[in-house]
Amino acid sequence: MTREKWQGHIAILMTNVIFGLNTPIAKTLVPEWINPFALTLVRMSSATVIFWCISLFIPREKVSVKDLAILFFAALFGLIGAQLSFAVALQYTSPVNISLIAAMTPVIVMLMAAAFLKEPITGKKATGVFIGACGALLLILQSSPAGGGPHNMLGNLLCIVNIVTYATYLIITRTISQRYSPITLMKWMFFFATLIAFPLGFDKLSESKIFTTPVLDLNALLRLFYIVIMATGVAYLLVPIALKRIRPTTVSMYNNAQPIIASIVAILIGQDVFTWEKTVAAALVFFGVYLVTQSKSRADLEKQA
Repeated sequence: MTREKWQGHIAILMTNVIFGLNTPIAKTLVPEWINPFALTLVRMSSATVIFWCISLFIPREKVSVKDLAILFFAALFGLIGAQLSFAVALQYTSPVNISLIAAMTPVIVMLMAAAFLKEPITGKKATGVFIGACGALLLILQSSPAGGGPHNMLGNLLCIVNIVTYATYLIITRTISQRYSPITLMKWMFFFATLIAFPLGFDKLSESKIFTTPVLDLNALLRLFYIVIMATGVAYLLVPIALKRIRPTTVSMYNNAQPIIASIVAILIGQDVFTWEKTVAAALVFFGVYLVTQSKSRADLEKQA
């Protein structure tokens, strides 16, 4: 594996470590402390300010009108669609269910990559996706029961919307991530996302306890800070870095690592115990990732032709 591909794998692994921690953290804030629409607006607008400020210190890149249109749809699907559906789903279903459904992301990405990027579905790739998904399901199903409730189905449907929109984002930004720096991509995508999120979430800010309580809760603010800085700014910055170096299906395979990461953290802080099922699940997930990374891309097959 080349150094560039190693960098891509490290970037997307770091992304999923951040996302793995984000789900339980966000669950503690939504909806008790902040409305999901308000949370989406805060995430998008804060990241916009951060990336536009950073862009002042790097060489400016001219983005074509056509590429700006692509970035608008990337923001619509990958930022607004994915993050708003995630935030609203937190009200109706459990973090376990969210992780369970997220394990299907590689399947969606594999099918979309085959349809739109003409990436071949090799036997090795399909097997890797299946094995990785089985590992994620094993871990989640043995760790705790799925959350219930009268609106649980709605929450699960929103989780499906989340993975489809995120998969769409990975596919449509694959090509454009080759042409521009991650900062340029992020500053425009979050700018467009803020424009979309503003009318949806502005009036909800005044309804959110985290901004209206007479005494600021430092713990809640720190959790919000993590969501805004790490799970929005840093995580989304790492995605185009990974897409520039490895294929979308490989990138999506790391979604299966999220429940593994959450489980490891829980064991370390005493909220869970080590079991053989966790060891098997982790082995399945990372063996699945290995198979997908070893499968041949379209470029590889064309070279052999």
